[in-house]
Amino acid sequence: MSNGASTSIATRASSALRRPHNWVQLAKFCTVGAAGYVVNLLVYTTLVHAGLHYNLAAACSFLVAVTNNYTWNRLWTFRGQRGHVGYQGLRFFVVSLLALAANEVLLTIFVAAGAGKVVGQAIAIVLVTPINFVGNKLWSFRRR
Repeated sequence: MSNGASTSIATRASSALRRPHNWVQLAKFCTVGAAGYVVNLLVYTTLVHAGLHYNLAAACSFLVAVTNNYTWNRLWTFRGQRGHVGYQGLRFFVVSLLALAANEVLLTIFVAAGAGKVVGQAIAIVLVTPINFVGNKLWSFRRR
């Protein structure tokens, strides 16, 4: 990366960090995410205890949680940045699939390391949250 490009990114990031609106959005995103986190873990735990393989349970619980999160982020977090529901939904889903891929890798590592399936999932979800926020803020719900 050239010096000019890194300076531009640093300037933009610094400017974004000084805008209170971005912090409010982050707080809302984390609130929605916390609800999604609970939904994800409840569905995941139920499916694992029902005998489903933990990776498949993670994918299923992801689908339920991502639907919940998209709805609340569209209606509340990024309310002023609404675009076409299908277009934003597709972008949100793509970002979420990237986060799911990262989650699955981390979950597999944590379970292999002996962390336990539910604990591993709980940690993995927290670690992929920044990917989700940045991707959704900058791409799924960006202002046009």
